[in-house]
Amino acid sequence: MSEGPAGGPDSRPENPREQPADPPPPPDQTAAEPARTADTHQLYQRGLDLLGRGSPAAAAQLLQRAAAAEPRSRSILEALARAQFDTGHYAEAARNFRRIVEASPSDDYAQFGLGLALARTGDHGGAAEHLALAAAMRPNLRHYTDALRSVRATLQARREAPGNSD
Repeated sequence: MSEGPAGGPDSRPENPREQPADPPPPPDQTAAEPARTADTHQLYQRGLDLLGRGSPAAAAQLLQRAAAAEPRSRSILEALARAQFDTGHYAEAARNFRRIVEASPSDDYAQFGLGLALARTGDHGGAAEHLALAAAMRPNLRHYTDALRSVRATLQARREAPGNSD
């Protein structure tokens, strides 16, 4: 997502390998599953590369396939949601960020992404809630607090607008 400062700090490590690992698969894998897992990992890596190179639409296609193969992988869902956000598919991005938040409420980046996506869909009240959580978890990240301030200003302007009966 492009809401943070260009080249600035983010809540995600520079090296995706440093991210927390997804839960290991159940021990009763069949022989075909390791190959599928390798293919899924390749799709994920290629998707991240495309996303990093500024091709979010192509990345979203690959990441959608990876998410279909590993629907509980938070790292794949996050990358997919970022690609969806960057292609303007805000409702889809919100849906995937919400899945991450439901699985891991303390994921500040997912809260941030959900807040931004909700704001872009016009749900500024919902956006403020998730952006406030993200900013509370990581108050040192200015793009979190800036996004929250912007959404709150929008809400305030709407309350003060002439003809508003709220």
